[in-house]
Amino acid sequence: MTINEGVLWVEGDAYPLRNISHVGQRRLIIDTGVAWRKFILRTVGWLIVGGIFAAVADGLGPVVFFVVQALLVWRLVSTLQKPPLYGLVLNTSGTQHEAVWSTQQEEIQRLVQEITKAIGNPDIAQMIINVEHAVQGDLIQQYGAGSIGKAKHTGSGSIQGS
Repeated sequence: MTINEGVLWVEGDAYPLRNISHVGQRRLIIDTGVAWRKFILRTVGWLIVGGIFAAVADGLGPVVFFVVQALLVWRLVSTLQKPPLYGLVLNTSGTQHEAVWSTQQEEIQRLVQEITKAIGNPDIAQMIINVEHAVQGDLIQQYGAGSIGKAKHTGSGSIQGS
């Protein structure tokens, strides 16, 4: 992220500081209830289908049954261990943009503070801010009842002001 000559740059996206009406953050967390429900439904379905398969396939059937069940457990555990994501939200002309996603809430809070200071002095503020724990690449994930769709960010380094 760069703030220079009254413009906030996030990768190739430019946000004129005078057009930003609101700066905030969003928190996305895993809906553990949905994760458990999916796990239970998949497990029950696999117990039925896998039980029939294990009974029909003599030697290999029980091995496949336990491997698939282990994968279902692994998928549940990996889903429940995902950290929350924190996003920088910019509102411009009534349109909301999620500009940066990070696994560290402190980084997003710092960005909110720095951008708010820059909005107060758009012609003076010049700084480069690198988000150390930014979500890299494309993130396609469903959190809670809604979907965030596709969020992109490629930042690394530490937060610096100049």
